[in-house]
Amino acid sequence: MAHLDIEAGKKAVVKGLWLLGIVTLLEVFIALIGNGHIIDGFHLPKLLMYPAMIALSLYKAYFIIFEFMHMKYEVKGMVRSVLLPATLLIWAIIAFMSEGNYWGVRRAQIKEFNERPATEVKMEKQEIKN
Repeated sequence: MAHLDIEAGKKAVVKGLWLLGIVTLLEVFIALIGNGHIIDGFHLPKLLMYPAMIALSLYKAYFIIFEFMHMKYEVKGMVRSVLLPATLLIWAIIAFMSEGNYWGVRRAQIKEFNERPATEVKMEKQEIKN
């Protein structure tokens, strides 16, 4: 692996900053267009907008980790030892958010059930027995 001289290193950094700036502006543009802030009445479907923004954000994270944090210059074992725990952390966040959403829905159902009059609940129990 050859090291870059100072001028080549500066060019690589400037190129990376431009790339990150363009991707960030693209994310902002998608958000503004998608939510109807630029063209009144025009909204992008959430199923199109969200995956695009997630993909762009993941690309930026990949670029920052592998270029600016020099991960692409490391040995494969080191890269895997960093990426595996990060992947598990992302999985855990998604799992906890899903679990929290489930509990929120169940809590709302229980609250709704508890707010019903007792006579209505008693009648439902009798209908179930019959």
